Amino acid sequence: MEGATATETCYRHPRRETGVHCSNCGRPICPDCMTPTPVGMRCPECASQRTQVRTVRTMSSDPQLTYAIIAINVLVFVAQVATGAGGFDATSGSVFRDGALYGPSVADGEWYRIVTGGFLHGGFLHIAFNMYFVYFLGSLLEPAIGKVRFGVLYLVSLLGGSFGALLFSFNSPTVGASGAAFGLLVAGILLMRSRGIDPMQSGLVMTLVLNLGITFLIPGISIGGHLGGIVAGGIAALLLFEVGERQRGMRTPALAATVLLGGLIAVACIIYAQAQ
Repeated sequence: MEGATATETCYRHPRRETGVHCSNCGRPICPDCMTPTPVGMRCPECASQRTQVRTVRTMSSDPQLTYAIIAINVLVFVAQVATGAGGFDATSGSVFRDGALYGPSVADGEWYRIVTGGFLHGGFLHIAFNMYFVYFLGSLLEPAIGKVRFGVLYLVSLLGGSFGALLFSFNSPTVGASGAAFGLLVAGILLMRSRGIDPMQSGLVMTLVLNLGITFLIPGISIGGHLGGIVAGGIAALLLFEVGERQRGMRTPALAATVLLGGLIAVACIIYAQAQ
């Protein structure tokens, strides 16, 4: 849905200025003509259509990129276990040692760790919990915003989690997709808000609050990774949704700015590591 300019008027009431477009056909509509739907405001004609409504969960096809991300994480975890000491030990093998986010190694030039660390996990429960949230949030977001923007959002959130982990636990190995998952969670909240849906009714806000509580109360959880994912995912979502969808002609520039954001976070990770 693209935002209208201040001089546009309702297509049914030409004397009324408005800043809202129908989320389906794009026509400017005033408050008297707005009908709330799961994906924003609709004009009377679109609201009365009997064809299938494209909602946050039914838009486009299955979340194929989400499935691919989960598959990569699972395959990497299998490799961790296969190179480990036996059983379900995922932290003793070469895959873990060579791929985990570890500040001193990043400082020594192993920059790839700021990405690979987000695809490694410390155990079966760790990956199961993270992949459940990636699946849940990916099924919500990817069909609504498309594969490209979802992929960029995921990567920027992952990089933000890596930067936060370096800030909070530079000398400790950090792994997990939770930074990216927290970024997706915040993005889901901001997406709903930008499309006229009350995020409080979705349960996502409470999920964020509960998981933040767990982050600070349970030892061994990467506080920096979670907070970094939240901040990076939130900024990326504001660019993609508040700028890219509400401002006419800004979708591509907003996507480019989000990609740039990811690049800046990656550079910040490297500079910070080398400064330690």
